[in-house]
Amino acid sequence: MLSAIELQNRRRKRVRSVLRERAKGRPRLSVFRSNLHIYVQVIDDRDGKTLAAASTLDKDLKGKVKSGGNRSAAEEVGKLIAQRATAAGVTQVVFDRGPYLYHGRIKALADAARAGGLSF
Repeated sequence: MLSAIELQNRRRKRVRSVLRERAKGRPRLSVFRSNLHIYVQVIDDRDGKTLAAASTLDKDLKGKVKSGGNRSAAEEVGKLIAQRATAAGVTQVVFDRGPYLYHGRIKALADAARAGGLSF
């Protein structure tokens, strides 16, 4: 029987393989979530560089969010990553949710990033 981490790694690989087929040169909006914080990066896989990043640990969000592990914090991070990505010249991305289901904090972050100007 497979452990939870092995199943999570399988899910992550499956999602990324589908993204590579559909990306067509667009950068990847990658999400990592822990119990306390949420982290987002816009990654250019061709060059292997991070174009923009945001998390609940940023100084810009310290006063705005009470806790880093809730939906309102995820919305603030989504708005921040949209601002930073558009400042870096990125408007179209591919959303990489990793092994996480598309609901809760992940959905709130994606909706806020879309509202901020990113299209995916």
